[in-house]
Amino acid sequence: MANQNTSMVCKGQEPLCEIPINGTYILGIYKGTLSEFDILLKYRQKEDGKWSRIRTPKHIHWAVDMLIKHYSEPHETDLLLDGLLEQWNRTVPLKSKKEQDLLLFPENLLAEVNNEAQKYSKLAGKGEYSVKFLILIAKLLMVQEKTNRHDAYMFKNLLEKLKEHRNIFEIVSTATFH
Repeated sequence: MANQNTSMVCKGQEPLCEIPINGTYILGIYKGTLSEFDILLKYRQKEDGKWSRIRTPKHIHWAVDMLIKHYSEPHETDLLLDGLLEQWNRTVPLKSKKEQDLLLFPENLLAEVNNEAQKYSKLAGKGEYSVKFLILIAKLLMVQEKTNRHDAYMFKNLLEKLKEHRNIFEIVSTATFH
């Protein structure tokens, strides 16, 4: 799949897996450095027929897109946030190479994400990112956080603040906390 225009090789490191999404995104999942089974997410996005540079998805980008979706479709966005909060509660940290390999099997990930994304068709075309891409990133961010810290909660807090329709300051503060 990778060629000069779509290559996801980042700083000489090959991704553990690459996942094309809707012909608009390519998600590369790399070995991270924070823990034994840490994963690092990078993506490219097709813009005006050309692929962007390799980017790291940030919580703030994810949150802003959800706010845009919420402005257009509040009820549908709340349903998506409910589903993601349920996903948070079901997510477990990676504890073995076998678990990591199973998670990173692209067909499994995409099948699960496709099923979820179909539930939120009213959000299609709203915001910058597709629902499929947002769900996939969210799922992987949850695994990443829980794998690196058993007491991780930043992404969950962000989901809750978005669901509670908190003010923009609280949402941005949560999404950018270091």
